[in-house]
Amino acid sequence: MTTNGAAGRVAQFTLDNGLRLVTAPAATGQVAAVNLWYGVGSRHEVPGRTGFAHLFEHLMFQGSGGVKKGEHFDAVERLGGDINASTSTDRTNYYETVPEHGLDLALWLEADRLATLREGMTQEVLDNQRDVVKNERRQRYDNVPYGTALERMLRLGYPAGHPYHHPTIGSMEDLDAADLDYVLSFHERHYGPDNAVLTVVSGLDPEDVHQRVRHYFGGIPARTTVAEAPDATLEGPIGGPVSDRVVENVPAAGVFLGYRVPAYGERDFDVMHLASAVLGQGQGSRLYRRLVIERGLAADDGGQAADLLGFRYTPSLMLVNMIAREGVGGDELEAAMIEETAALADGVTDEELERARAVLERDHLQSIAHPSGLADTIGSCTQLFGDPTLAFTWPQRWADITADEIVAGAKRLLTPENMLSVRFDPEASEAPAEDSETAGVGETAAPASA
Repeated sequence: MTTNGAAGRVAQFTLDNGLRLVTAPAATGQVAAVNLWYGVGSRHEVPGRTGFAHLFEHLMFQGSGGVKKGEHFDAVERLGGDINASTSTDRTNYYETVPEHGLDLALWLEADRLATLREGMTQEVLDNQRDVVKNERRQRYDNVPYGTALERMLRLGYPAGHPYHHPTIGSMEDLDAADLDYVLSFHERHYGPDNAVLTVVSGLDPEDVHQRVRHYFGGIPARTTVAEAPDATLEGPIGGPVSDRVVENVPAAGVFLGYRVPAYGERDFDVMHLASAVLGQGQGSRLYRRLVIERGLAADDGGQAADLLGFRYTPSLMLVNMIAREGVGGDELEAAMIEETAALADGVTDEELERARAVLERDHLQSIAHPSGLADTIGSCTQLFGDPTLAFTWPQRWADITADEIVAGAKRLLTPENMLSVRFDPEASEAPAEDSETAGVGETAAPASA
């Protein structure tokens, strides 16, 4: 065992089968947050087989060797606990927050579906959950205003065949083509204790938690076949400006810009994270002050116009998106957004930099203020960087970044050659020209956080 962090806040263990366990004390008493990060995400998928990592987020709740369909949710919720899961490009995670006395149940449930999920997998289960995922795609992507924006941006930002070219939801065609044998082999190749980080945040002694985890997980063998992710190497700018123009039934023009920036974890990623906060995070940001308040071009999004979509194993994307105010066309809004973004290269004030640091630090501290969020952040730092203590020290990464670094990053990266643009324009109105102004204003599609 090794103990890291101030006052031994974090303890680490590695089981003989490769499972990494991290424990940390909970600020809130009498609860235990359990979080499993598996090193499998949509980057592990290949063309023609997209959407499988996310499909497993659903399949893992559909029964296993010792748990019937639906009983995993039911068992946790009967304790008054919370339970859910999520999928991204670089990982899939499963998490529960339960009363402390429910920790053994949560650990057994997670261990059972890791070890025996394939025993409960049938064609009926696959068909059912494939339909659920396809319906989710309709509801979140295809049938909502601006819903395909991120999918279109990934297509422009990453070449065909690249593992980050597609969204985690996958395509309808690939989901339709999913077969039971491939699904079973996907679980066998990716779901093993040697590909997982288990984080437990609670008031229990770390060694106590260690013994419980060994009891439930220690007998699960490591994978015999280890899957490798496709090559995600990518150099240089996007090769832009490149654009995608869409005419759909949207309430107002929506503009989504993207710039390729360094990978999550690199210092220049942190530099551009601060740049995004200067530009479009909070009501003191440039885009909010200038395009929402002063010029009245964009709908009021509360200051959520820019962020970074962080990728650990390939260049990330800086996202800038706004929805036009009534009577404002897409061309005018897009030109104004590009102008303000490019203006970062002309200089950043010390006041802007301090505000940006405060915004990012506030968001980080809020994310780890409760046991569930702390467990998730620790899992992220352990799985992606091998260092769980980064969950507590991450704001230090922004402390010594200078305004000159932000300006240099903007000059290098926020250029037409490194820009993509996705634009949604409303369908033409059948009303007379003098009455053809847009009828309403849509909500901004919040960019995914790093």
